[in-house]
Amino acid sequence: MQQFLHAFSLVVPSYDEAIAFYCGTLGWQLAEDVDQGDKRWVRILPPGSSQGSIILAQAANDQQRAIIGDQFGGRIGLFLVTDDFVRDHAAMRAVGIHFEEEPRYEPYGTVAVWQDPFGNRWDLLQMACES
Repeated sequence: MQQFLHAFSLVVPSYDEAIAFYCGTLGWQLAEDVDQGDKRWVRILPPGSSQGSIILAQAANDQQRAIIGDQFGGRIGLFLVTDDFVRDHAAMRAVGIHFEEEPRYEPYGTVAVWQDPFGNRWDLLQMACES
């Protein structure tokens, strides 16, 4: 049997605002943007990724707007893995990404917590090499 995580939804204030950040500022790929009448199917992928996409879900009511930026209860809920932490950390800082901390070195890899403009907390992470 084979299974993989195709995508997950991230509630955002506006499709276009989220596309501008992720695909404009961060340089991610806009894989799909399909008008479905009352909503859009918007799927984005980090550079070099073919799986593990995010579906941007524009908040449609007060309950959904209330969870923007807190979908993980204040915890880090998103993990962006890179093959070159130094390169991507510098590039993200250069475009104004807010990092909550300086890079730290853990047994599992190099990591630093950052926030998107909607308040979601992410790890930028380069996994340690396995021997």
